[in-house]
Amino acid sequence: MRLKPPFGLDPFLLILVADLATASLLPCRGQAAAFFSWLANAVIALLFFLHGAKLSREAIWAGIGHWRLHLLVAASTFVLFPVLGLIVRAFGRGWIDPGMTAGILFLCLLPSTVQSSIAFTSIARGNTPAAVCSATLSNVVGIFLTPVLVGLFMGARAKGGGVSLQSIESIAVQLLLPFIAGHLSRPLTLKLLNRFKPIVNLVDRGSILIVIYTAFSAAVVEGIWSKVSAWDIAMVLIVCAVILTIVISATTWAARAFGFSREDEIAIVFCGSKKSLASGVPMAGVLFPAAAVGAMIVPLMLFHQMQLMVCAVLARRYAASRPEEPEARGASV
Repeated sequence: MRLKPPFGLDPFLLILVADLATASLLPCRGQAAAFFSWLANAVIALLFFLHGAKLSREAIWAGIGHWRLHLLVAASTFVLFPVLGLIVRAFGRGWIDPGMTAGILFLCLLPSTVQSSIAFTSIARGNTPAAVCSATLSNVVGIFLTPVLVGLFMGARAKGGGVSLQSIESIAVQLLLPFIAGHLSRPLTLKLLNRFKPIVNLVDRGSILIVIYTAFSAAVVEGIWSKVSAWDIAMVLIVCAVILTIVISATTWAARAFGFSREDEIAIVFCGSKKSLASGVPMAGVLFPAAAVGAMIVPLMLFHQMQLMVCAVLARRYAASRPEEPEARGASV
């Protein structure tokens, strides 16, 4: 009999909590820290190689002509979210730990998710091909755009103090080159990826756990738990809930104001309201000093679980309001 996690939590979140607990109780130090730092860099490259290999060229072209939809999703992801993050940074001083505030701004600069955006759009009987295209484009553009936004708005915290040649080189070597190599290898690796999908998923999530353990170990060694309180965590949860509410409301209103169909509205809401944990954790490891990454990713992990729970409820409501269609758009994907 398979046990279900309480309160509908994502099982991976429970594993993340255990990972954080391990890093808090048994942080890696000295030679072990050097080894895990090297291992984290290696699995980041592997993670983006797999992202590139799983990216279908057909998914890019399918629905790419629906530029109004993609433009609205991009505006939510890379304009509305950053504005909200900047507002939190401006008014959060004195209320929230500066590291957590920086983490909230960082999550607002990240691209959208791919898997969950597509899955929720399909469940809600929305325009799934457009969701595939929009979420994919968001991740590809985010590899270039997120480091630029980090340099513009978080330059003092980023490595090198901004968009330096070193940070661009790090992104190119650790993220972009593996991503391109993975996509070019698709004709050779696609069958293997499909055949060993459980192992690929294990590597995908396992790499995130290694990066989080390495980053949080450095933060624990630097004394993160003496700087962050339960008040800070509670405030981050409240801020994340407010941001998610504003974005979902804004994308819903904009989709209706611009005359999009119900199917398109669903894709816009689910693609435009999410932030990618899978891309965010590796990017944080590349863009920020090791000691700062631990606090930086805590808001992202909290927002990740919150968006899954809220969107799951929202997807069921959308589906209940739409009649069952045997030729649903999602059936073609």
